[in-house]
Parts: sequence; structure tokens; C-alpha cells
Amino acid sequence: MQEHKLEIKPKPWGQEIWFAHTDKYAGKILQIKKGHRYSLQYHEKKLETQYVYKGSVKLTYGTDQAHLQDKILNAGDKIDVTPYTIHRLEALEDAEVFEVSTPDLEDVVKLHDDYGRSGKGNNESLDQELNKKL
Repeated sequence: MQEHKLEIKPKPWGQEIWFAHTDKYAGKILQIKKGHRYSLQYHEKKLETQYVYKGSVKLTYGTDQAHLQDKILNAGDKIDVTPYTIHRLEALEDAEVFEVSTPDLEDVVKLHDDYGRSGKGNNESLDQELNKKL
């Protein structure tokens, strides 16, 4: 049996707990603080399913940035996010969201971000610095 190290990734909106990251799949818990949201983003390859375990979130989604829709998700709801689907979750109350996906965890293109982050990929040092300011 192969052991994978649990990783906690601070984010300006809360944190991610990476509990699985293999060459075939990844698993994360997104802990999003009330009133915060992650970046408006899409993935070029990554396919993911997000399951709202605790709390309530507003999902913003669509394929055209000028015509996005909103939907409220509560504990027990799930969404499937395919490549090039623009999406973002905003916590209406403290929320925990389980995410399982393909292993492409750096495959993110940020279109808009409340914390000034932009571009492709993740910047862990910037995320940690922004997290400390909250």
C-alpha cells in the first residue's frame, strides 16, 4: 500500500486539504469561509466533481463569461465541472466541499479574483501570504 502525505494549502478564502493526489485522481476538501469565494476560473484538462458536505454556497457557472448563471447549493448537492466550464463557489455560510478530480491540480486559469491573483496555475506563497491577512 502506498502512503500519500496529507497536505494543507492555505488560501485567502480558507484552505484546501489535499487528502489524495495520484497519477490517476485527486481528492480535496475545500473549506470556504462565509462571505469568501474562490477565483472565477476554468480548467483546460481537469474534470472535477464537487459535493457540498457542510454549509451553503452560491455557484456561478457557464461557458461564456458575459452570460453566467447563479445557483444556490446546500449540503448534499453536487456539481460536475467539465473542462472550459467557468465556475466559482461563494460561501453563504462556512462551507466544506469535497472535490474529486483528475490529477491536474495546477490546471487552473483565473479570470477574476477578489484577492488579486491572476493567470494560470497556483501561487502557494502568495496564497499563504493572503491567508495570513484574513
